[in-house]
Amino acid sequence: MITRTRLSALATTAALVASGGLLTATPAAAAVTCASPLWKADYYANTTLTGTPRLTTCDSVISENYGLGDPAVTTLPTDNFGVRWTLTRDFGSGGPFTFTAEAQDGVRVSLDGVRKIDLWKNNSLTQKKTIDLTVPSGRHTIVVHYATWTGAANVKFAYTPRTSATVDKTRPLVPAGFTVAYDKTLNKATTRWTANKEMDLAGYRVYRRLTGTTAWSRVGGTTTPLTTTTFTDSPPPTGQAYAYEIRAVDKAGNESVGTVDLPITSVDRTAPGAPTGLKADRDSTGGAVLTWTAPSATDVAAYRVYVGGVLTDTVTDTRYVHPWGDYGTTYHFTVRAVDRAGNASAAAATSFTTAGDRVAPAPVTGLKATPREDGVFLEWTRNTEPDVKYYRIYKAEWYDNGEGESGWIAYKLGYYLGPDDSSFLHESTPDGENVLYGVVAVDEWNNEMDAMDPAMNWVEVTELGTPEAP
Repeated sequence: MITRTRLSALATTAALVASGGLLTATPAAAAVTCASPLWKADYYANTTLTGTPRLTTCDSVISENYGLGDPAVTTLPTDNFGVRWTLTRDFGSGGPFTFTAEAQDGVRVSLDGVRKIDLWKNNSLTQKKTIDLTVPSGRHTIVVHYATWTGAANVKFAYTPRTSATVDKTRPLVPAGFTVAYDKTLNKATTRWTANKEMDLAGYRVYRRLTGTTAWSRVGGTTTPLTTTTFTDSPPPTGQAYAYEIRAVDKAGNESVGTVDLPITSVDRTAPGAPTGLKADRDSTGGAVLTWTAPSATDVAAYRVYVGGVLTDTVTDTRYVHPWGDYGTTYHFTVRAVDRAGNASAAAATSFTTAGDRVAPAPVTGLKATPREDGVFLEWTRNTEPDVKYYRIYKAEWYDNGEGESGWIAYKLGYYLGPDDSSFLHESTPDGENVLYGVVAVDEWNNEMDAMDPAMNWVEVTELGTPEAP
């Protein structure tokens, strides 16, 4: 019984011409190319592997069991044929490998023209050999020669990296083709690179650090290495610059040197902390003075002041004066810190109730007026209301124009007496006239009784001396 693997499917009658029960290869057979890491297999009708191949195919592995029959049905003779497999590939960083060959009959294996395995003889049983060797970095060519003389025919060959951490000390190569692109809208940095050539590659790790620092953080392949050649990261949205690099890692745990560092600058979407210690005190005009402590963020550019939830002003100082408002009204203030990117902090809040009222002090009582040679001496009972700021003196004189118009005309004297005063000497010329005097209390909010108010207390007095002729 004939046992075959792939050859009958790959041989094409278009490339071969029948001749005397055997098939001879046309020149087209030599034009077959096999993409790495496929093996190019050339079949010969001799054991010296000379002349023009009778058949050329591409194999993914070398594992053939021809049994006692023709390896290509009618292509080659039953005995005394040979095969040459050739492979050229990039081994990346190279490292320790195991080559294993077994065959009935002869097999030889060479690396870059140097023979590594030589079992070239006719055997009645399958012979096998395994060797450990180090493959240098870069591209290398492996050639496997096989010959069968008589009897059963089979051949296998495999090359595998040794991935034990105690054996493999070779680092992978630095990944090539590294790029990074930053999407400001999504705050995402997408890194891409070219796949490494190592056969023992486990994957990749992506590292990030803050520009100006030396500490790297692993942001991709944190638990197991990445098996893709792209990774998307969302850096902290702080408006700071970051650098990225990629490192390859093999199955033994060896990590490559990092790629060249590529920078990005993230969009600042991180708000500063809220101002602390916000308080409101009354200023000298009766308004509110707001003060607060700046947050620890170094990029604070200004502060927004809100009154009743409405933005009122933007200041750069940690102090704001709210002008005088309505008497006895409570105002609710909030302040937010704003950084240079326009991010606003949480609000610090406080309230302030304005003092004052619109009610005039009560009428002054106990007013007495005593005429003297140097004027008129006034006395009154002091108003005990706590917000009295001063007293104002009024004087009224009789007016008669002789045409039927007459009455008292009151006017303010230019004197302002303290809240604790209860007497005053109005120095005037004693001319014997009848006059009226009044005293009005004025509070801190400038409320005072109108001189024409019926509740106003006036006192009449006749000055000493002789009245002047009208």
